[in-house]
Amino acid sequence: MEDNYISISYTQLALAALFILINIGLSFALNLGLTKSLLIASLRMVVQLLLVGYLLQWVFTLSNPILIIALALAMTIMASISSVNRTRRRFVSIYWNNFISLFCGSFLVTGFTVSAIIQVHPWYDPQYIIPLLGMILGNALTGTSLTLERFMEDLINRREQVEALLTLGATRWEAAHQPIKEALRIGMIPTINSMMVMGLVSLPGMMTGQILAGASPTDAIRYQIVIIFAQASGTAIATIGVVLLAFLSLFNQKHQLTDALYKQS
Repeated sequence: MEDNYISISYTQLALAALFILINIGLSFALNLGLTKSLLIASLRMVVQLLLVGYLLQWVFTLSNPILIIALALAMTIMASISSVNRTRRRFVSIYWNNFISLFCGSFLVTGFTVSAIIQVHPWYDPQYIIPLLGMILGNALTGTSLTLERFMEDLINRREQVEALLTLGATRWEAAHQPIKEALRIGMIPTINSMMVMGLVSLPGMMTGQILAGASPTDAIRYQIVIIFAQASGTAIATIGVVLLAFLSLFNQKHQLTDALYKQS
């Protein structure tokens, strides 16, 4: 099926930009105030993806595992910063906590996927490890930001209830158990919802891309199933890690809720 692959020229790419004009036209006609945001988002997306495309073209020629790992670490750092930037509240170690959680979730799952499931040789082949890591990081980033946001807001809104439980002799874990549980549920819901409708309502981007590139639909589906399971696992590990680290940062060993939370201005 590889002979069926159709390359897209920059002229065709420019033609596709007409689609965004529909959004801009609707925003302008209905006075939604989104025209500037749509233009900026579109330009940023195009520039970022083109740069990433050229970067990946260079990366795919590398055979140095140290450089590949360095790139993977850079992706994880950017994901952790982006995750925190989506939340309204902060505490001192929030960026470090996010990095550790995303690192553990994405690197463990990606490593197992490329070495044990897909069995890539060598394991650091950038054609596999970088796209897989990117997809797992993307899902985990959303999960950690939602989890953190819900956990921190719950602690603010339920502060009196949490402190009352602590005063009555509850441990910090007993007092924070309900907010932790709710935060984890919120963080995992997007992944679960996407899995529910996959194949019936939506066709995943990676699978569609493989099919358009000429891969067999059955091969593309098998790859997609592996990716979805990996994304779900990576998100679970990262969200659990980030909420537990936040819990340890916001509750001290004397079973007290600290005043470490502050709102980002």
